[in-house]
Amino acid sequence: MASHRKSRPTGPRVAGIRTPALATAALTSVALLSQTANATPSDDDRPSLEEVEKKVDDLYRQAGSATEKYNAAKEKTAKQRKKVDTLLDDVAQRTQKLNDAREELGSFASAQYRTGTAVPETATFLLADSPQEYFDQNQLMGRLTGRQKTAVDDYVTQQSETMKKRREAAESLETLTGSQQDLKTAKSTVQKKLATARELLSKLTAEEKARLAAIEKKKQEEAARKAAELAEQQAQQAEERERREEAARQESGGGTSSGSSESGGSGSSGSSTPDPSYGTKAEKALGFARAQIGKPYVWGATGPGSYDCSGLTQAAWKAAGVTLPRVTYDQVNAGTTVPVSQAQPGDLVFFYDDLSHVGLYIGNGMMIHAPKPGAYVREESIYYDGESSIHSVVRPA
Repeated sequence: MASHRKSRPTGPRVAGIRTPALATAALTSVALLSQTANATPSDDDRPSLEEVEKKVDDLYRQAGSATEKYNAAKEKTAKQRKKVDTLLDDVAQRTQKLNDAREELGSFASAQYRTGTAVPETATFLLADSPQEYFDQNQLMGRLTGRQKTAVDDYVTQQSETMKKRREAAESLETLTGSQQDLKTAKSTVQKKLATARELLSKLTAEEKARLAAIEKKKQEEAARKAAELAEQQAQQAEERERREEAARQESGGGTSSGSSESGGSGSSGSSTPDPSYGTKAEKALGFARAQIGKPYVWGATGPGSYDCSGLTQAAWKAAGVTLPRVTYDQVNAGTTVPVSQAQPGDLVFFYDDLSHVGLYIGNGMMIHAPKPGAYVREESIYYDGESSIHSVVRPA
């Protein structure tokens, strides 16, 4: 009987296994892919280290932006709750006055009934849906004494004001409910972003974490280099300003100048002399900020044990007697915008297009800031996330 077994195909053997040409090509592709595994996702769609780094950075920035929205909603909620409480107290007081006025009208009706002089209109007035409804009939007022007329007028007024305040309170309660929902949404957004970032980081191997730390170190070195360049530029500007001032003194016949910067400022050629009072305030703000170094970043925190970025800058300038708004996108409008090259100690440095981060400039291209969850208040280059991340510099006082 003829054999029905198919003949074995010819071809190369891998690990003792003879493979067809198509399989050989597949194995070659696998070998090539394995060489680039560090730069591309693996077969199980696991992201590369570079992708994880970018994703985590994006998540932290998004969490920072959501934190500022949370701070704004929290502030709005607190103000709205205070307004509602005030309105409700007012409503309670007016309701009591309304009840007193009603009782006084009732006492008139009772007295007239006991003496037999009561008129049907008085009882009808008290039972009417609205005092004004009966008042418009112009039948009762002619029969009432001056005191009774005063009581009716008072009742009408109290009822009108009470109803008005009740409407205001209801509207404020509705606004408060909306603010509370915004607060809840912002809080949930922050928590989700941070949870996702933690999850991505938790999946890194020890080797990947070491590589990520090396990448971060390289970024810090570059940031320090840029800060040193800015410090040198500012020092040159200060020297140039001093030379011009000295030349002006000699030309005017001597004397002393009060034009030197008292706050380590770095005004460029042609810039105005820094205000000495600003240097004094900035020194107090910086002194407070330095005392907070080492305290943890906690989103939504305003101290004293922890801070978020805008909570730290607000608290620092409060220590100097200057009131700043709570959130970054309000703080950026709370002063005068200046070029980065003219930044002085105490200025606020804002980051990213959405203004989701802020730090306190201390000079020489450095700042004190509360960076992100898991980090602590620290000194760092204003170029910590690249020059393009700097949005603006604002002088708050």
